[in-house]
Amino acid sequence: MEREYLIKPMLDESYKKVSHGQGVYLYDTAGKKYLDGSSGAVTCSIGHGVGEIVEAMVEQAREVSFVYRSQFSSYAAEGLAKKLAEMTPGDLNWTFLVNSGSEAIETAMKTAIQYYQEKNMPKKTKIISRWMSYHGITIGALSLSGYPERRFRFQQLLEANPVVSPAYCYRCPYGLKPSSCKAKCTGELETAIRRVGADHVAAFVAEPVVGAAGAAITPPEGYYEKIRDICDRNDILFIADEVMTGIGRTGKTLAMEHWGALPDIVALGKGLSAGYAPVAATIISDKVMRPIQQGSKLIMSGHTYSANPQSAAVSLAVLHYIEKNQLNTAASEKGKTLFKQLQKLQKKTEIIGDVRGKGLLIGIEFVMDQTSKQPFPKSYNLTSRVIKKAQQNGLLVYPSAAGIEGGDGDAILIAPPLTINDEELSELVQLFSKTIAEIEAEVLPMS
Repeated sequence: MEREYLIKPMLDESYKKVSHGQGVYLYDTAGKKYLDGSSGAVTCSIGHGVGEIVEAMVEQAREVSFVYRSQFSSYAAEGLAKKLAEMTPGDLNWTFLVNSGSEAIETAMKTAIQYYQEKNMPKKTKIISRWMSYHGITIGALSLSGYPERRFRFQQLLEANPVVSPAYCYRCPYGLKPSSCKAKCTGELETAIRRVGADHVAAFVAEPVVGAAGAAITPPEGYYEKIRDICDRNDILFIADEVMTGIGRTGKTLAMEHWGALPDIVALGKGLSAGYAPVAATIISDKVMRPIQQGSKLIMSGHTYSANPQSAAVSLAVLHYIEKNQLNTAASEKGKTLFKQLQKLQKKTEIIGDVRGKGLLIGIEFVMDQTSKQPFPKSYNLTSRVIKKAQQNGLLVYPSAAGIEGGDGDAILIAPPLTINDEELSELVQLFSKTIAEIEAEVLPMS
């Protein structure tokens, strides 16, 4: 066997090589077709092989692909920032372009701390986050992440930021129903602020809909309105991590628009370029920028490839494509259809405990018993089984954590491109139904 040189996710696994992609499908070099039911890593939101995006790539490459942001700006970067200001709500008017969601979160953290430095409040340096969350793999972003599987190897390097429980309605610690709970879990944020001291806290960060760490955990109505009020009363900034949820994934440009609350800083990535180029962004409100403009006049962050014209041009073309094809609306409508079909499947199975999410970001949590909600033993490797079985059947889905504390359960995300049509949705459900039937035949006799 020829030796390998590429470090892959699992060194002892064999990965098929991709040949090409078209629409919602990917093809491997053997000619097998896969329905991309997870948009890769919840990224390829407009599908594969879109001609006009390729044309935008080539056109920008002919002009210039790279300039260093401290030497030049570019029409592409300026245009992308302007478009984001037009698309996002409120006074989210300033864009700092980076290359990944982790970098966008790191820039958001630094900006929040610098905001208070510029206001002569240098003690406000702590950032509070939630358990069952994932904000990125760099040390700062990982410190914010309440994701045991990704934290444990680097625990000695990480800050103890995740201290607030998520709004995990399926496993509510208070035993309440979303329709009547009045978002009681928000009280944990007030407790955390009180324990640390509001004069030491710069920001609270949350994914509007929890992604990889919680399989589309979605808070009840009123949740973020209460979070916003708590932040305001304690003079704390609210950072929305929209890396997975932003740019139409949940049916709106920002998932936060589903709640009547506006964040001070937003992190975007993934769908910002729909996988066609590495780009992410930290969007900052006028309120946060004002003391920086009047003070040091710079945000102490940046990377070599930040605001490079190539990625900016691709991202701008993607945003125009999303608007032109009304993909926010499509995500909302297709999401409702898919959600109902998955709920029907849930009733026919024994191992699907919960179906949740918004738009085309849907989480499926698996359980041994639907009544008690008991998770499968870790030895079953259920999530991995589902992922592999689905891929054998020609369907790609995304692994996720679930269960109490996010470490003892099994779940996946289903998040196809926003361009998926009704026939393809039906195919997705059929392939997933086949997968679940085969998994049940394997694992139920074991339990």
